[in-house]
Amino acid sequence: MASVAVVGAGVTGLVTAIGCARAGHRVTVFDRGPIPNPASASSDQHRALRVLRPGDVDGTRRMAEARRRWLELESVLRTKIFRPVGVVTAGTRDEVGQALGTAREAGLPAVAVSPETLSPVAFPAGTGGVLDPDAGVLLAERFLRAAAEWLAAHPAVELRPRRAVVDVGDHRVTLADGTVAGADLVLVATGPGSTEPIGQSVTLYRQTMVYLRPPGKLAGWWASAPGVGRIGAARTAWLLPPGAGTLLKISSDTVCRKVESTVDDDRGPWAERLLAEPILARAEDYTVVGVRDCHYAADPVGDGPMLTRIHPSVWSRPACGGSGFAAAPLVAEEILGAVLEVSA
Repeated sequence: MASVAVVGAGVTGLVTAIGCARAGHRVTVFDRGPIPNPASASSDQHRALRVLRPGDVDGTRRMAEARRRWLELESVLRTKIFRPVGVVTAGTRDEVGQALGTAREAGLPAVAVSPETLSPVAFPAGTGGVLDPDAGVLLAERFLRAAAEWLAAHPAVELRPRRAVVDVGDHRVTLADGTVAGADLVLVATGPGSTEPIGQSVTLYRQTMVYLRPPGKLAGWWASAPGVGRIGAARTAWLLPPGAGTLLKISSDTVCRKVESTVDDDRGPWAERLLAEPILARAEDYTVVGVRDCHYAADPVGDGPMLTRIHPSVWSRPACGGSGFAAAPLVAEEILGAVLEVSA
């Protein structure tokens, strides 16, 4: 049995804590706020779980495994956290062919769909769609609550909310009150702007999202609609459908920008820019319910998600957006492998 300290109670921290506890290890979870923390980068109504990665067979298989692990977590938590509504990716004829080829090679079901069957969505001219039926929506806030409740009830887990960690070293974490806690392995899974304890360099991004309520006449259609990606003027926009207590959410890479800190700017102009994107047919019929900025970190060299071994016993995984949420069970499995090493 090993002792594991998890710094940050977002999705990666909580999934890792569950995995370690189920494997028989002692786990302590620290967070500077409540657990779950509504201000965390992981907190949101829903996140996409996209399985098919056109042109990337290995990535597709990896995300199929992530989906399997999310369904396993549903069983463990006894809470519905995945809506298997599918995700449609817009593409030209050649792109649709590539996507279908990737699905066949990866052993994944996928079918071409006509934009006419998704008429409330504005597809770019000259594009069709590929439906990834294994994809869907993760109910993020529901998962965070259920995970925190499961961990709080587990005899080998201690949750320590409102305990900020100010320093991390090999086999130890130091709290703001000067307390030092030892551990065989430490995972730092804090927000993208909270990498000070380990001095990790990241590129910080901010992205604006708008939450909408569809018109009443389309409520039934949207209740079973899939997510849709690669739409908008530059084909970098996407949407997640409403359902299970969530709203329709839209965003685009056109409103994603590098920033120096997580201190919010004036999101009004960015929301206006997003709402001007051709994402929805008759967008004027939809009611804006809310606007939110999210932040995520990326590798300053490769500009992708980061999982770094800082010390022999210290791993770091800064929050890295929706893709990081979907892949959290895979990251947790890698961390669990490191726990098994130190406990052997």
